[in-house]
Amino acid sequence: MADLIEIKIPDVGGVASIDVVDVLIKPGDKVELEQIIATLETDKASMELPASSGGTIQQVHIKSGDKVAEGSLVATVLVTEAEPTNAKQEESVQPVSTPAPAAQEQPAPVKTPEQNKSSTTSPSPAPVIANNSSATAHASPSVRLFARELGVDITKIRTGNGPKGRILKEDVKSFVKHIMSEGVTPSGSGIPSIPAVDFSQFGEIESQKLSKIKRLTGQNLSRVWLNLPMVTYHEEADITDMEAFRVSLNADKKKDEVKITGLMFIIKALVAAMKQFPSVNASLSSDGENIILKKYYNIGIAVDTPNGLVVPVLRNVDSKSINQLAEELAEKSDKARQGKLMPNDMQGGCITISSLGGIGGTAFTPIVNAPEVAILGVTRAKMQPVWNGNEFIPRLMLPLDLTYDHRVIDGAEGARFMAFIKQNLSDIRRLLL
Repeated sequence: MADLIEIKIPDVGGVASIDVVDVLIKPGDKVELEQIIATLETDKASMELPASSGGTIQQVHIKSGDKVAEGSLVATVLVTEAEPTNAKQEESVQPVSTPAPAAQEQPAPVKTPEQNKSSTTSPSPAPVIANNSSATAHASPSVRLFARELGVDITKIRTGNGPKGRILKEDVKSFVKHIMSEGVTPSGSGIPSIPAVDFSQFGEIESQKLSKIKRLTGQNLSRVWLNLPMVTYHEEADITDMEAFRVSLNADKKKDEVKITGLMFIIKALVAAMKQFPSVNASLSSDGENIILKKYYNIGIAVDTPNGLVVPVLRNVDSKSINQLAEELAEKSDKARQGKLMPNDMQGGCITISSLGGIGGTAFTPIVNAPEVAILGVTRAKMQPVWNGNEFIPRLMLPLDLTYDHRVIDGAEGARFMAFIKQNLSDIRRLLL
């Protein structure tokens, strides 16, 4: 004897609309009682729908992307006498051929991912890695989110160490460790790739290999872009008096001496602001639980070279004079353009300055050089009419752009930080205080 059972959406707290995230069954599949058959999501939580009856799936009535509600038909299951059914006949499981019982009991609750975690604490064996992208990944929404945050294509993990082969967070971690130990990059990152295009069909082309610097820089920038919530704040500083002072300093220099650029004053103003706002001179711990405050002041300066952008670091700038900084930057910039910088020359930075002043522009949005939490962008200064309360007067205005990691620096703090730099550049005598 066989019965045809309907599995319906149970009561999930009076939610009117429920999104179907994933359907884990298809017609012909054998399912067991309490086996997870679908993943649902409301505006507040993600949930897993367990099968309220074991048997053979005859028809599936939902698909990914559907919106359902309490009582919506999920699937029909053929149950034979040999196959156990739910001992408690529920409102969400009723034989098609017989009426519902008069006394109905509460429907089985939809289980959350946390309720399905494995209770064992022993080390898990390495997950089986799938060789094809069509492999089905059985994992809870929280594990899928965790995998996306790590840039892992969860379909590459065919079998996990959870109940019935479900993938756990530990399996994702093991997968990442395996990939890192093999020295390769996962072919899937959870982000749709840009399709390949044969550009030769449109005209003549030439292919040039990217330099190693550009390839590594691209990888780092992509990683930062995907992991950091970044905000860019734009400001202008009046550097009329500062520029007049800079010109007078250079006029006193001999022909073979290194000239002072406006960048030296920006470095000094930046360090003064970092002392006032310690969270800018910091890094976020790898677990995201702590802020590491730095007691030293090393400034990275982005330098354009024939092979790509590099960032030599000026160390302990708080203890060096304007002239010392100018000479050190000139030396490191020359080494950068000749490709003679050592790895140590580009490590230990607290914050980076990216200056386009020699080229032009009015503003841009530089990307944070992680694990730093901020980067200062500088573009070309220009004369502008500024109202002094009585009349418009010509002033040399310098555009500044601060991009920061919003997890560490909030909007108000970023604005105050820039206001402090602006004050120091507008009146460099403040740097003596």
